Amino acid sequence: MRRLYSRLAMCLLALMAAIHLPAQDTALPQAESTASPNGEVVLNVSVTPQGAPVYELFYKGKRVLRPSTLGLELKKDAGLMDGFSVAHVQRSTFDETWRPVWGEVAEIRNHYNELAVTFDQKAQGRQILIRFRVFDDGLGFRYEFPLQEKLNYFVIKEEHTQFAMTGDHTAFWIPGDYDTQEYDYTESKLTEIRGLMEGAIDENASQTQFSPTGVQTSLQLKTADGLYINLHEAALVDYSCMHLNLDDKNLVFESWLTPDAQGWKGYMQAPCKSPWRTVIVSDDAREILASKMTLNLNDPCAYDDTSWIKPVKYVGVWWEMIAGKSTWAYTDEYPSVQLGKTDYRKAKPNGRHAANNEHVKAYIDFAAKHGMDQVLVEGWNEGWEDWFGQSKDYVFDFVTPYPDFDVKMLQAYAQSKGVRLMMHHETSGSVRNYERHMEKAYHDKEDNIYHTQNRPNLAKLRPREEHHYGQWMINHYLYAVKKAGEYKICVNGHEAVRPTGLCRTYPNLIGNESARGTEYEAFGGSKPHHTTLLPFTRLIGGPMDYTPGILDTKLEFMGDLPHGQVQTTLCKQLALYVTLYSPLQMAADVIESYERFSEPFQFIEDVAVDWDQSIYLEAEPGDYITAARKAKGTNNWFVGGITDEQPRTANLSLDFLDADKTYVATLYADGKDADYQTNPTSYQIKKGLVTSKSKLAVRLARSGGFALSLIEATPADKKGLKKLK
Repeated sequence: MRRLYSRLAMCLLALMAAIHLPAQDTALPQAESTASPNGEVVLNVSVTPQGAPVYELFYKGKRVLRPSTLGLELKKDAGLMDGFSVAHVQRSTFDETWRPVWGEVAEIRNHYNELAVTFDQKAQGRQILIRFRVFDDGLGFRYEFPLQEKLNYFVIKEEHTQFAMTGDHTAFWIPGDYDTQEYDYTESKLTEIRGLMEGAIDENASQTQFSPTGVQTSLQLKTADGLYINLHEAALVDYSCMHLNLDDKNLVFESWLTPDAQGWKGYMQAPCKSPWRTVIVSDDAREILASKMTLNLNDPCAYDDTSWIKPVKYVGVWWEMIAGKSTWAYTDEYPSVQLGKTDYRKAKPNGRHAANNEHVKAYIDFAAKHGMDQVLVEGWNEGWEDWFGQSKDYVFDFVTPYPDFDVKMLQAYAQSKGVRLMMHHETSGSVRNYERHMEKAYHDKEDNIYHTQNRPNLAKLRPREEHHYGQWMINHYLYAVKKAGEYKICVNGHEAVRPTGLCRTYPNLIGNESARGTEYEAFGGSKPHHTTLLPFTRLIGGPMDYTPGILDTKLEFMGDLPHGQVQTTLCKQLALYVTLYSPLQMAADVIESYERFSEPFQFIEDVAVDWDQSIYLEAEPGDYITAARKAKGTNNWFVGGITDEQPRTANLSLDFLDADKTYVATLYADGKDADYQTNPTSYQIKKGLVTSKSKLAVRLARSGGFALSLIEATPADKKGLKKLK
């Protein structure tokens, strides 16, 4: 009988969605309406008395967005803002299951109800179509511009997409900026953003903030009545990146596109379309983390053959330069570089250049010994002296190594050890210069994954003085990914635009930085809550190359040299391999640190980088996250838990394990006296047997964490180990 009632309820929900019943308290007259497949998300669409397209959104009967207007302001044009009427409405349903090349799960369901509304602007003799897709976890919509006589070529002055909030929500935000996302997050009420903005802008800012209430997406919000709302965009192609500007009197966010060098926001030619604007909503924070809506709004994979795209765990010559022990540059001299004409073999070596043959060979040996796939090398090519010297002429050619770096020898040595080199490209903000060398550089390093970077010290990009997140640079980033795909090369972009799910279409976009990463721990540290927010914000659009694994959190390998301190415990660094999903995971510390902390390093060596299943056991933005993931093609699980500056106890039920199996559990936890400031490297390791009926209570220190490996037990394990308590 219970099953019968359940089936009847589901049928009723499906019927409601099919006949598009509007919400009872809708403020929109004559609204077109549709619901998500499970009936819990309801969308209403109409026009205002002035003829502006408008929508509103509900979740489980609660209003998520008040009536919010849509439209675009054009250059020297009446614009696509008002004077519209609904001309045509088309409804459809879509349901598929697809398999990502890599990811948090083996399969993703893409199930939505679509409402495509054509609006007539009769006075101007033109039309636009706004396509809405309603998922069980939220809404995606975009503007589409059909080919028509009176809307062919046009220039966007501003997009005016609104997200009208229902109250003074709690927001987790970073300042609006056209060139960087490398900020710590601020938690505040919406009405407090204006007062806190100046303090949120630090020395890393590019000074391109557009508003004292402007913030970046992905923006995570929490309402007083327990709803979690996430605002972002998906499938950002041939368009400018969207920020959000808050009207803090009326509590309305409005889109604000990144301008080009002339101040315009986009150059369009019909037929064309905008990226999707996304609203993910739930009353359970874990469902925000588990949402795949951003990926689902992107096109399917563009490649027929993806066998060359592999998740990667790597080490590298990097952290010692970030910390200040070594240098990227071969010499401390500042020669005038002119397209690779400088002869560095006549320059005096500084004795601290890290990317030298013997040092890189040591990293290759370490990677081979511990099962790492690749070795990243930064500072291997000519030009770093001039870049750090801020010459107006500095350029890199991406193929010419320093005298102490033998590319072919090291490639052969790595290959003999079953390891590959990951070559770093510093574009120095010279975009056309990089594109000029791209073909040659990719062809010469066909076997390698490229670690690409566009970093002009946060200045505008040459030669057009464009911002990082404008339409021109958006097209450059995608061009680099597509060109790399022609050579079967994967791209890890730093200082690129924040991801919007394009890794579904181009899975060789295997990673991005595009947020405040581990290097800031060497510069003075990030806030303890930073990594509890990244999965709710930056990672909504795709994985991040966060570079975790700093076990020497006090940076004692620096000796007497000045340095900062990592603002986490050692065990929190281990947990990040699970809580911060990425198919590209770096063991970022130096070899000496891993030799010193060989016991906890074992978790880094064991943890997978590709998954069949992911479960978020507990989560609260800004406070804590605990995630469990099942390694691809195995029965082995890995669990990670992190907290902010507040200590806590994670109470774990292992009921996600197979009921008929026993597992060897190895728990890496904060020591009893651990503290991220006073005793960060205190840890304890426990090992024992667990089953799906086991429950564990794990204490996390301030800014602490834990990591747990769960490996299917052998008969010998069952005889030799006791139950883990």
